[in-house]
Amino acid sequence: MVPAAEPGGSHSSLAPPPQPLPMAPYEEVRVSGFEEFDKAVEQHKGKTIFAYFTGSKDAEGKSWCPDCEQADPVVREGLKHIKEGCVFIYCQVGERPYWKDPDNDFRKNLKITAVPTLLKHGTPQKLVESECLQATLVEMLFSEDE
Repeated sequence: MVPAAEPGGSHSSLAPPPQPLPMAPYEEVRVSGFEEFDKAVEQHKGKTIFAYFTGSKDAEGKSWCPDCEQADPVVREGLKHIKEGCVFIYCQVGERPYWKDPDNDFRKNLKITAVPTLLKHGTPQKLVESECLQATLVEMLFSEDE
């Protein structure tokens, strides 16, 4: 039989209730393909949206785009500088043959001509290919005010 707890203070040895994890300052949305990207933008209308376009990854998590593979960690690191309340859309553009088609939706509708591309949606601000490998440029894009 378990002895009865002493009145007043037997709970002091219990750990405090777990605190909720701090909220990420931004929301990340992962999409694949133009339609999903378009939907994500629509769902976050009114917020500052950053979009990162990268070659799609295979089952091992490797992209067909070597520049994208190199840029990923730089862009991830840059996210530390994103302002609170922003949205980061990580968009896989599809397989290489689709991407190379000059008529694909990304090229036609968003005027994206290369991956990786990191942009601030609705503004002319964007980093293309090797610019995405430069931490200072990525950081500036994420931390700049309107």
